[in-house]
Amino acid sequence: MTATTLDPRTALVVIDLQSGIVGLPTAHPADGVVARSARLAAGFRKAGLPVVLVNVTGVAPGRTDGGPATVTSFPAEWTELVPELDRQPEDITVSKRQWGAFYGTGLDMELRRRGVTQIVLCGISTSIGVESTARDAYEHGYHVTVATDSVTDTDLAAHERSVGTIFPRLGETGTADEILALLPA
Repeated sequence: MTATTLDPRTALVVIDLQSGIVGLPTAHPADGVVARSARLAAGFRKAGLPVVLVNVTGVAPGRTDGGPATVTSFPAEWTELVPELDRQPEDITVSKRQWGAFYGTGLDMELRRRGVTQIVLCGISTSIGVESTARDAYEHGYHVTVATDSVTDTDLAAHERSVGTIFPRLGETGTADEILALLPA
């Protein structure tokens, strides 16, 4: 469903736009995703709405599959949010060790404390961090909107499945420009 409205207390949640992830090869150029996400963040700040900047610092402890996911923490420079997001003191920052931004973090508490009823999502990776957070937000009772031109994935087919099949079941979708047009003046 195309984005039609934003609740009066909507937050932008930016997933994993950090040095180590934006440098990965992606289905759509990461620099465009970063630029549109930065525009969304500036628009939300101007409207006085919360901006949440999420990064991933490792994987959940206890993984024993022997693959790269067994790394429990990443180097500090890998986890740094990209400067284009123009992190502000009032932004909420969340560091996670799972795919989604809700489990094992204080994100739900931070949003509820501010009266947030809807989230707009952007970031990388569409089928992992963004989709996991969208599913969790839906299950927590938030209205969900995904900025479809502000997400990308390392796997084109996975990206297309999330955008075309999963996100419309969880809420609304729209471009960054369409979402910015819905923000209060």
